Amino acid sequence: MSLLPVAEARARIIAAAGAALPAERLPLEACFGRTLAEDVVATRTQPPFAASAMDGWAVRAADVATAPVELAIVGESAAGRRFSGRVGAGEAVRIFTGAPLPDGADTIVIQENAQPLENGRVRVLESAAAGRFVRPRGLDFAEGDVLIPAGRALDPRALALAAAMNHPALPVRRRPKVALIATGDELVMPGEEPGPDQIVASNLVALAALVEAAGGAALPLGIARDTKPAIGEKLAAARAAGADILVTLGGASVGAHDLVQETLREAGMDLGFWKIAMRPGKPLMHGTLDGTLFLGLPGNPVSSMVCGLLFLRPAIRALLGDPAAGRLPSESAVLGSAIGENDGREDYVRAALAPRPGALPEATPFPVQDSSMLGVLARAEALIVRPVRDPAREVGEVVEIVRLAGMM
Repeated sequence: MSLLPVAEARARIIAAAGAALPAERLPLEACFGRTLAEDVVATRTQPPFAASAMDGWAVRAADVATAPVELAIVGESAAGRRFSGRVGAGEAVRIFTGAPLPDGADTIVIQENAQPLENGRVRVLESAAAGRFVRPRGLDFAEGDVLIPAGRALDPRALALAAAMNHPALPVRRRPKVALIATGDELVMPGEEPGPDQIVASNLVALAALVEAAGGAALPLGIARDTKPAIGEKLAAARAAGADILVTLGGASVGAHDLVQETLREAGMDLGFWKIAMRPGKPLMHGTLDGTLFLGLPGNPVSSMVCGLLFLRPAIRALLGDPAAGRLPSESAVLGSAIGENDGREDYVRAALAPRPGALPEATPFPVQDSSMLGVLARAEALIVRPVRDPAREVGEVVEIVRLAGMM
């Protein structure tokens, strides 16, 4: 089977994920990190009235066109308690930030530019043009505006906006359930004592965190030993849990001890593809099993996490109805050290990232890129994306990068 390009592999996986999951309506306070199922429309205008942006005095601009000038104090307007009268010629109202602008007034003199007098008057020391320090009605948004689009992950900013729009609850997509199964006789769970030929499994923890960060619900099912019955038992557990996506970690090759593909084929899996033209992560496997999306990720920790970023995360976002699910956010950077010619696989090079004020950031590849080295991945801030057959690159040349912050 020929190696599939990365972009085509991602497109096939997203297509196989199918339609977005159903929506559920949740209280606003339970919506953090969830993904909107419908556009959110403002139910009110904000601010609902012209308001003061500063503490000071509400006056008529015509009365303070020249300064200094004395005005009669006729009342006070505070947030939640407006002045009910009207500001006439030669009059001023004490006003506080967020308070409604009184009728008749059209500007604010900030308190630093005025001096209250003991005779019920205020001396305005500097002139103020109409509209100065006034927030007009609807400055932020108007009733009927579509302000938060479907497919957006709800962060604190979006939740604050929804609250200001007076929405006590929001329609969000059900979180995709992602079953995660590590495979291999060589693995033990963190905290267990490894045998002389064993290592600690890191992929389950890492991929579960990636799933949750992408908006899914991780279902870590532990380690399946290298036997068909053990793998089948974990498969049954994933089915019983109602997994929308099944992910195996390791065993994606076809050696004598790599039994994942064979076991799943016998269970009825329709194999979509196996092996892709990328580094790290060549032995990626994809298929469907009884309508459930299946991804077989490599066992090497870095390969597993990079494949999780490039393929699992987009599949989760597709099930959440994210219109940008298939788009990997990338940007330009300049190389901090030279790199040689690339081969026939798209390469994702772990790199440190240094900001440069007023210029593109500098991406410096780590000298050793072995796919088992979690220490390098933990220090990396970006992946340099190298196309197939990319020529050798010198220091200062522009390359494409994917920032890792917030992605994995």
